[in-house]
Amino acid sequence: MTNTQREERPERPAESDGTAHLFRALGRQLKFLRERAGMNQKELASLVHCGEDLVSAIERGVRTPQVDFLDLADRALDTGGLLSAAAEDVREALSRARTRHPGWFRDFARTEAEAVALHVYSTQAVPGLLQTEEYARAVFTQRRPLLDEQTIEKRVADRMARQQIFERWPAPTLSFLLEETILQRPIGGLAVHRAQLQRLLTVGRMRNVELQVMTTDRSEHPSLDASFTLVTPKGRQEAAYTETYGHARLITDPAEVRFFTDRFGIMRAQASSPRETLTLIEKKMLETNEH
Repeated sequence: MTNTQREERPERPAESDGTAHLFRALGRQLKFLRERAGMNQKELASLVHCGEDLVSAIERGVRTPQVDFLDLADRALDTGGLLSAAAEDVREALSRARTRHPGWFRDFARTEAEAVALHVYSTQAVPGLLQTEEYARAVFTQRRPLLDEQTIEKRVADRMARQQIFERWPAPTLSFLLEETILQRPIGGLAVHRAQLQRLLTVGRMRNVELQVMTTDRSEHPSLDASFTLVTPKGRQEAAYTETYGHARLITDPAEVRFFTDRFGIMRAQASSPRETLTLIEKKMLETNEH
């Protein structure tokens, strides 16, 4: 699994709450152990079921290693538990990272981080889990009332931290259903929009991800009111999450959740297939190159 790299801004430490030093130290340790074992990053990535760029980012301290990654790397590099020993510190750091979100979003952030399945329907913007850093920064910068620069940077860092869900193993089941207007709106300008479309292509090609678009030519639509997310935490029943102007609801009542499940199923049947969706996004990218 891979994540696209930012083009304009340098990468920053994986966490901004005082734990960055932990992940930089772990990264240096991982690089030393890998080189001692005579492996390159691609070989290690194959053994721990992730992308080469993720190994590189962890070694540079710009991405947070998941506990599963440490355990797999420990076995692959035959370190005798040296990497796994850091698991408790990593769990604590990740727990602190989840509490950085605004209070109204915090319960869902914890639920999302534990999800074995996640299904997202978005109407106005690329979902946070799929956003590039520059797209997220543009979204928060344009928000009204205006946010101060420190809050914007914190919100961007928090949003990027959530994307570690793509690096978990076993991989959760993820599906995203986007309205076509999202592909047409160049949030942040053409360069940011083009990079965001590329990010959608990258994620849409992941084995555990289904990406679909509800095109504007559809004459029927069962959910014209708002975006929502269906989430299944490990060992618990599916829940639904809705959010409007900062007012969030995490819905657990099975009867009410079923309404959202039915809507999502109908929309998936009406939307473009994952293959058609990737073709559509590629077409949108070509259109941006013409400007």
